[in-house]
Amino acid sequence: MKSADIRTSFLEYFRSKGHEVVASAPLVPGNDPTLLFTNAGMVQFKETFLGLEQRSYQRATSSQRCVRAGGKHNDLENVGYTARHHTFFEMLGNFSFGDYFKRDAIHYAWEYLTQVLEMPADKLWVTVYETDDEAYDIWVKEIGVPKDRVTRIGDDPGGGSDNFWQMGDTGPCGPCTEVFYDHGPSVWGGPPGSPEADGDRYIEIWNLVFMQYDRDSEGNLNPLPKPSVDTGMGLERLAAVLQGVHSNYEIDLFQNLLDAVGRIMGSEDTHSPSYKVIADHIRSCSFLITDGVMPANEGRGYVLRRIIRRAARHGHKLGMTDPFFHRLVEPLVREMGEAYPELAKARTQVERVLLQEEERFRETLEHGLKHLEEGLEKISDKTIPGGLIFKLYDTYGFPVDLTGDIAREKGLELDMAGFEYEMDQQRDRARAASSFRMSDVGAVAKGVSDSRFVGYEHIEEQARVLRLAGSDGKPVESLNDSSEGSVLLDVTPFYGESGGQVGDTGFIEGPDGLFQVNDTVKQGGVFIHRGTMLRGTLTTDAAVTARVDGERRRAVVLNHSATHLLHAALREVLGEHVQQKGSLVAPDRLRFDFSHFEPVSSEQLLRIERMVNHAIRANAPAEARIMPIKEAMEAGAMALFGEKYGEEVRVLSLGDFSVELCGGIHVQRTGDIGVFKVISEGGVASGIRRIEAVTGENALNYLDDTENQLDEAARMLRAGRSDLTEKIQQVLDRNRGLEKELEAMKAKLASQAGSSLTDQAVDVNGVKVLAARMDEADPKSLRETVDQLKNKLGEAIIVLATARDGKVSLVAGVTASHSSTIKAGELVNQVAQQVGGKGGGRPDMAMAGGNRPEALDEALSSVKGWVESRL
Repeated sequence: MKSADIRTSFLEYFRSKGHEVVASAPLVPGNDPTLLFTNAGMVQFKETFLGLEQRSYQRATSSQRCVRAGGKHNDLENVGYTARHHTFFEMLGNFSFGDYFKRDAIHYAWEYLTQVLEMPADKLWVTVYETDDEAYDIWVKEIGVPKDRVTRIGDDPGGGSDNFWQMGDTGPCGPCTEVFYDHGPSVWGGPPGSPEADGDRYIEIWNLVFMQYDRDSEGNLNPLPKPSVDTGMGLERLAAVLQGVHSNYEIDLFQNLLDAVGRIMGSEDTHSPSYKVIADHIRSCSFLITDGVMPANEGRGYVLRRIIRRAARHGHKLGMTDPFFHRLVEPLVREMGEAYPELAKARTQVERVLLQEEERFRETLEHGLKHLEEGLEKISDKTIPGGLIFKLYDTYGFPVDLTGDIAREKGLELDMAGFEYEMDQQRDRARAASSFRMSDVGAVAKGVSDSRFVGYEHIEEQARVLRLAGSDGKPVESLNDSSEGSVLLDVTPFYGESGGQVGDTGFIEGPDGLFQVNDTVKQGGVFIHRGTMLRGTLTTDAAVTARVDGERRRAVVLNHSATHLLHAALREVLGEHVQQKGSLVAPDRLRFDFSHFEPVSSEQLLRIERMVNHAIRANAPAEARIMPIKEAMEAGAMALFGEKYGEEVRVLSLGDFSVELCGGIHVQRTGDIGVFKVISEGGVASGIRRIEAVTGENALNYLDDTENQLDEAARMLRAGRSDLTEKIQQVLDRNRGLEKELEAMKAKLASQAGSSLTDQAVDVNGVKVLAARMDEADPKSLRETVDQLKNKLGEAIIVLATARDGKVSLVAGVTASHSSTIKAGELVNQVAQQVGGKGGGRPDMAMAGGNRPEALDEALSSVKGWVESRL
C-alpha cells in the first residue's frame, strides 16, 4: 500500500465515522509563541481543547505536516543515522472535542488497523496507563487483546510517564494508550515495558490520548466537563509496517526521493546516511519555505538555514561541488504535490530560495572545511578544541552542528565547554566596546503614564508642559536660551517615530520662549519632543502652543501612504511571500525592505511603479478604523514585520488596493501623493531586498534632474535627445573596436615574448620544461603564449606566471603526449600552493592564482624537479 493511499485511506475511514476532514495547518503555528514549529496534529486544535474557541464540528481528522528540528522537539542530529528519525513527518490523527471518548477511540483504532489495513491482530501490542482500568478493560474484554499483550506503564522516577500526556505543567492532561507493531524475532528488542523495550522489534505506531483532567497549579487533577480525544500516528512508520520494511527510509515515498538523489549524484548506491539526510531535509526545507519561513540568522529562519546547510554539506561529502539541493524540489512535488497543492504552487519560489542559499553556503563550506582540516592535523587527542570550533564559527561562519557532524564521522569529540567560554569572552568584549548611556527618552518619561496624541486631526494644539529634561536627560525646572533638552506635554500634535515613520519636527512656543523640536520619539504612551531653545525660557507647567512643521509632515505623509501602496504592489507582482522587513518614511524619500530572494527585474519594477501610480490616480479615500485585532486579521488586514499590536488596532485602508494595520499618519486620498518614482533597488542581506522611492514634489525634482542629465549627456555627445541611444551605441562600438586592436597588439607582443622564452626551456628526459615570468602580461595573454610555446617546443611542459598589484596569476600547459602522466591541474596547483593560492583545469591547460608574489621565483624554480620526479 503506497504512502499516498494510506493517507487517503485514513482520512476517508474517519470521514465515514462522522469526522470533519481538516486540512493540514501551516508549519508556523498561528498565534502560539510557545512553539517554534507545528510538531503534532493537535496544535491547530489547541485553543479548541482549551475551550477558547468553538468549532462547527465535534469530530475531526487530519494528516498534519510536522517539523521537529529546533527547540524542545529536535531530531536533527539523529536524522540519517536511525531508522525512524525525521525533521519532517506527517501525523495522522483523529480528534474528539467533548464527543466520543475511550471506548469509541479504541474501537476505531482497532477496526482501522485490523479490518481496513488488515494488519494481523497477533502482531499488535498495547500499553495503557498503570491506573487506567477503563482503557485496560476495553482492550481486553471488548477488543479481545490477550492480557499478555497489554502492558500497564506507570510513572518513571522523574514523575512523568510514556502513558500520561499533558499540555504543560498545568491545564488539560490525561492517560494515553499506545499501539505497537511486532516486527518479529529476527529484530532485537523486547515488548513495551520490558528491559529490552528500546530495541527495534516492537515499534509504536499509534498513540491515543484521553484528555480527561485539568491539572491546577497545586498539581491536583480535576475532571474535565467534556473529556476529549487526541490521537497521532506517524504516516511514515505506518507505511513501513504495511510495506514490510523495517526502516522508514525504505518506504515508497523515500525510495523515490533517494533514487532522485542518486540520479543527481550519479550513483545507484543510496544506502549511506548522507543520502537519507538529503532526502529527509528536502521535505522539511521545501515545506518550511512554502509556509513562509526564509533562511535567516535567528529564529525559525536560522533552523531552516541549518537544515539547508546540513544537506549541502552531505552533498559535498558525496562529491557534489555544484548546487544540487534545489533540483530535488521537482521530484518532491511529484510525490507530495497532490496531497499538498500549496507545495506545487510554491515550487518555483522554493527552488529559487534553495539555490541561492546553497550557492551562498558553498563558499562558507569550502573555507570552513579547509581550516577545519588544517586544525585537525594539529590536534593530538580525540577532541576538537573549543578555540578551533569558535574560530570556524566566528571567522568563517561554519555552523557548530556541521563541525559536530564531521567530528562524529571521524570519531572525535567537541570541546563544547571551551567553545562556550570563547563565546562568553566575545560577549564580554562586545559589551565593553559599546558605550550605552540612558537616553533622555527613558529619563524624562519615567513616572508619566500617558500623553494625549491629537496629530491625526491637527498640526497645532494648545498644551501644558508636564516635564523638562536637559541634554544629559536629567529633569530640570526650565530650559534657557540656546540650551538643548526634551519637553513632555500633556497633549501633542507631534507624531513620535514608530512603524518606520520619522518623528515630527516643529516648534513649541510659550509666553517667555520658543523651543525648536528637532525630533519626536515615543516611550510607551508618552511623546517626548527633543530639540533646542531658540530664545527665552521654557518652564514646567507653562501653557504653550505646539505647532508641527506642516510642509515636512505633508511630505512624510505622502511617502508613508506610498509605502503601503508599494507593499501591496510588490505582493501582487512578486508573490505573497513578500513581507515587510523594515522601512523608513522620511520627508525626502521612502525606503522599504522586503523578503525576496533575487533582484527585482527592470520589467517587474516598471509594473510595480505603474501599479502604484495607477492606485494614486484612482484617488481612492484613505479610511482608518479601530477594531479588535482578530477581526482585523480575519478581514484581511496585513500585520507588519517587527510591530507589536494590542487587543485593538488601527486598520488603514487605501481604497481596495491596500489594507494594513498602521498607527501612522496618512493622506486623505491616494491622489494627494501625486506621483511615485522608484530610484533604486538592491540587496541588503540574504533574502532581503530594498527599494527606495520618492513622491510628490521630490519625485518631480528627481525627474527634472534626470531630464537635465539627459540634456547634458546629449550635449557632450553632440546629439539630440531623440538620437542619444543611437549615439551611445556608436561610441560603444568604437570602443569595442579599439579594445580588439589593443588585444591584437598584446597578442603580438606576447608572441614576441614567447619566441624569446623558448631559449629558457630545459630538457628533462626528452621533454622541454619551461617555467618563467611574464610580468607585463595579463592572464589571457599568458594562455595564448602557452599555446604558442607548446607548438614551438613540440613535447613540452610549461608554467608561465605574472605578478601584478600583489596578486599572482599562473597558467600551466602540457602537450597531449604527456597530459596523461603530467596533469596541468596538478602542476599548477603545486606551484599555486607555494604562492598562497590554488587552481585547476583540464589535463592539458590549467590556471591558478595566489597572493604571495614574493614566493613566485622560488615556486617556479620547483617546477623542473617536480616534473623530473614524475617522468
